[in-house]
Amino acid sequence: MASSTMNRWLRPEVYPLFAAVGVAVGICGFSLVRNLCINPEVRVSKENRTAGVLDNFAEGEKYSEHFLRKYVRNRAPEIMPSINSFFTDPK
Repeated sequence: MASSTMNRWLRPEVYPLFAAVGVAVGICGFSLVRNLCINPEVRVSKENRTAGVLDNFAEGEKYSEHFLRKYVRNRAPEIMPSINSFFTDPK
């Protein structure tokens, strides 16, 4: 029984599926840990939950304006700008 299950799921055709699911689980885990650790609106400890709603706009701004958002803010929304310009710009 176990041998047939292993032969069914551990084929080379299934490896991309495992990779895609692994990446999705990794992204979800990263998001969960990021929100639990540094999101100013999430309070895990009981002492912090009793404080209620805090108007700490500086901490919220620091959380939302992270490095990646600052990096891509003034860039064109293109994945490969050199290839795009090669095929679209007339010579």
